[in-house]
Amino acid sequence: MRVACLVDTTRCIGCRSCQVACKQSNGLEGERTKFSASPGGYQNPPRFSPRTFTYVSYHELDDADGRTVWAFVKHQCMHCKDMYCAYVCGPQVYSRTPTGVVAYQADYCIGCAACVDACPFGVPAIDYWNLAAPQVRKCSFCLERQGAKIDEAELDGEPLSAPALERHKESFHTPACAKACPTDALQFGDRDELLAEAKRRIAAQPDRYVDHVYGETEAGGTGWLYLARVPFGELGFPTTFENLDAYQKVKVG
Repeated sequence: MRVACLVDTTRCIGCRSCQVACKQSNGLEGERTKFSASPGGYQNPPRFSPRTFTYVSYHELDDADGRTVWAFVKHQCMHCKDMYCAYVCGPQVYSRTPTGVVAYQADYCIGCAACVDACPFGVPAIDYWNLAAPQVRKCSFCLERQGAKIDEAELDGEPLSAPALERHKESFHTPACAKACPTDALQFGDRDELLAEAKRRIAAQPDRYVDHVYGETEAGGTGWLYLARVPFGELGFPTTFENLDAYQKVKVG
């Protein structure tokens, strides 16, 4: 099974609970940031960093009737099938898990930043605060949560029932950002099932969504799928991708 997360931007209220949950789950330090102009709006933090694995961008747009509307978009590593980062990485920091997650071994990194330039989504960040041994940092899709084995759990000193234990496992294995979302804008699960769900929503409410699931084919198909009410180019998403033949192909796991 290839895992994925469906992001319905029409449900996002820009609360940034996902940012807080990501910080907490990954033990990321706070950092001093400033509000920055984004396409059509303002946001903070403005971009990825070694201490920011996810952020929400704000977009002030006009709808078909000329009314001003807001759109909020969560950003993180897209976990692409076409791993541009891996194709340019000499030390082979990046690899793909059987579930499609783009994992990385930070200890292998030499700080060359080739992946930073290659990633079409601008995701990898190099931790140059540690000048002696700079390392790449990025969203891991909470791989450590997904892989956790939970055979038993207790509530108030009593073992959970089998159904409750299954619900607990599902909750714990869900990435922290998706678990924290209060509006169900983020849904984690099997990629094929989420892709089918996205297309069902488009068919059921064609006035609510553009007829496109971003990530279905972009970058070879990504682990994060998006729905939106406006064309994705207006939300800052890349719409064209370089051919991977332009990159040096290296052996990855």
